[in-house]
Order: sequence, then structure tokens, then C-alpha cells
Amino acid sequence: MEQLKRMALFATVVEKGSMVGAGEAMGMSASAVSQQVRRLEEATGVTLLHRTTRKLTLTEAGAIFYDSCRQIVELAQRAEQRLAEQRDAPVGELRVAAPVGFSGPLLCEALAPLLSAHPGLSLTLFFQDEQIDLVESRIDLAIRVGRQEDSSLVARYIVDWRMLLCAAPAYLARAGLPSEPQHLLKLDWIGLHLERIQHLSLQRPGGVQQRLRLESRVTCNNILAARQFTLAGMGVSLQPEAEIRGLLASGELLPLLPDWQLEPVGLYIVTPRRDAQPAKVRYAIEALRRHLINA
Repeated sequence: MEQLKRMALFATVVEKGSMVGAGEAMGMSASAVSQQVRRLEEATGVTLLHRTTRKLTLTEAGAIFYDSCRQIVELAQRAEQRLAEQRDAPVGELRVAAPVGFSGPLLCEALAPLLSAHPGLSLTLFFQDEQIDLVESRIDLAIRVGRQEDSSLVARYIVDWRMLLCAAPAYLARAGLPSEPQHLLKLDWIGLHLERIQHLSLQRPGGVQQRLRLESRVTCNNILAARQFTLAGMGVSLQPEAEIRGLLASGELLPLLPDWQLEPVGLYIVTPRRDAQPAKVRYAIEALRRHLINA
């Protein structure tokens, strides 16, 4: 490391044309600069400069050596510039992981304005409901649902999302519209987990609670697949209201048991535990936070 410092100092001496000039640029005395250059010559075993009372002249070896030292200094300066850009402005590749339900308009609407405002920023998206290893996959941030237990990550709570029981009109025309939670036991259940038996808790204003044990006719680990089976009239499923708002408005899905509330799910933005986040991550977290809160 000391040798690299001396090489940078030697390049500065050549550029400034004197030990005094290099000392002023580096915050050192001329004698200290001269001493460091001498140690560099001793370490390399080559004379780099001819010194006279009037000027410094590069030797042939010194001229060759200076060119390499100059390139090292330029590389270091470019590296510092890139770090400053990463710190101060959203540039480079942003890698985001999210559940598959976010592959619709939600993520696009949140991050498209950020990409438009910062041409130096690119985006790579990973959609999967199984939790991805953020460090191994070099993920900058992930959107996750439900309580976060991994203490090696930083989880930022964003908002609670309302969950709805829903079904297609065609299915309800065949099976009937439930008016009480117990009626769900007679309907076909489309589960969001691979376990065949699932439990559902509902609450009514006034504190009345119902807890049901439901057996799934269809099970899957992908909320979009569960939604498609629901739209196809195959049964009832649990869906986040923010993701199916358009389907509710068009009448393709109908909400069930409007007087009963289901436990909401918390949304979190999760990042690897780091002391300082680059600007691209800070900007993306803020863009996602604003959008998801209002979704």
C-alpha cells in the first residue's frame, strides 16, 4: 500500500514539475516528497529522476514508470467517481425481488417514473413467491409479505394490505352466495399454500370471531394461479384487495362476506444488512413506499 502511495506521489511530482508543487498538492513538505521519491527509487532499484537545482528531468526508466503510475492514479480517480455516483445518484443495475402477484402493474407504476428520471439506472426483476437469498443472488431489495424473522436482513414495514374472500359470479350462481363464515365449508376452496388443510380467521365488528378449518380442492404456491382458477369459476380464494381492484370493478370477481374482516397482511421492503445504501436503493425504497401505501 505504501508503494502505491509513493507511485501516486511520483506521478504528482512529474505533473507539477517540482517537489514543491507536488508537496503543495499533497499537503506535504518538499523534503518529505523528496524522501518518498528516494525510497521509491530504492525499492525499484532504478533512478527515476535527474535532479538539478533548477529542474527535474525524467530518466528513460522514469518516463516508462510514470506512464504506469499515471494510469494507476486515473483508475483510482475513476473508481472514486463511480462510488460517488452510486452514493449520490441512482445509477447502475437495481435488482429487485418480489412475489409473483407484483408482476402486474404495481411494481411498474412504482418504478417506471424512477427509471424515466434517471437514464443511468437499469432494473432487473425477480418474481417468485419463495424467499430468495438476497446476498447470494445480489438482490438490492425485496418486497415481502408477512412478518419477517430473518435478523440478518433489514425489514422496513410499509403498510398493511386488506385481504378479501372472492369468487367468480358464475361459481356463485352454481354454489350460492355465502351469508355466514360457516357456509364457506360447503364451497370449493382454492388455497395459496401447498398444505391441503388451511385455517382461516374472520372477525366481525363487535369482536365476534370465527375460525374455520378449510380443505382445499386446489392448492398452489402462486397467487396468480389461484386467481386464475378463481376467475375460471373453480371456487373461492383469498386475494389482496390492492391486486384485484380492477377485477372487482369490472365484476369479474365478487367479494364475499363483506361484514366480516380478515387479518391484513403486512408489506415489508427488505434489504441486506449494510451500513450505507447506494442512492439507487434509497430512491427505489422511497418510490415503492409512496406507491404501496397509496395502492
